[in-house]
Amino acid sequence: MRLTRIHVPGPLHAGGEITLPAQAGEHLTRVLRLAAGASFIMFDGRGGEYAAEIASTGKQVRARVLRHDPVQRESPLDLTLLQGVARGERMDLIVQKATELGVARILPVLTERTVVKLDAKQRERKRAHWQSIAVSACEQCGRNRVPAVHEVVSFGDALKLLPEDATRCLLAADAAVSLAQAAAHTAGAKLVLLIGPEGGLADPEEKYAQANAFISCRLGPRIMRTETAGLAALAALQAVAGDFSR
Repeated sequence: MRLTRIHVPGPLHAGGEITLPAQAGEHLTRVLRLAAGASFIMFDGRGGEYAAEIASTGKQVRARVLRHDPVQRESPLDLTLLQGVARGERMDLIVQKATELGVARILPVLTERTVVKLDAKQRERKRAHWQSIAVSACEQCGRNRVPAVHEVVSFGDALKLLPEDATRCLLAADAAVSLAQAAAHTAGAKLVLLIGPEGGLADPEEKYAQANAFISCRLGPRIMRTETAGLAALAALQAVAGDFSR
């Protein structure tokens, strides 16, 4: 039987006992109705996971941290998703599925055609919301390292945050190079994928990206929505140079 997985801030140490965060404790005991002695798995994002069991229930739920399992389920491809902010649940979906598809980090960006408008407080609130979605996705999919979700930044500022030694790709329907060709020699390396928001990137933004070492790549003959394009591209990259290429 597959055990429930819970992320805790940690750090965790085998042989110890901790008080679970309120939300995690409530999920185990009230939603799943687990009692003292029930087994589950914890991870703190530093690598590997811990067998655990509920020590006591009540206002606070205590858990025993048992043995550590160093298992890792990360992709050999270090993927950064540079995503134009999409509206509402579309962005939530992108963060969730990109986490399942193995991205190492997500940089939400505001572009010329971004419909969503966010002030400073809203940006931090959104970042925390998306980070919690990434955590939940890790609990579900078995990842033990949580991808970092950056605060929303402008398109220009986002490019300054990228690793210089990464292969950089953006999707363009009329590109001469396919995404598979661009990623063919990146196995075990770093790759950045740039996806525009609804309406795509404006021409000046695409040219600016190309001037900053981005390769225009085609994914196929059809134009996809922003919430589809990035996920399809990530799956293709994992097939060519990541998880599925092993």
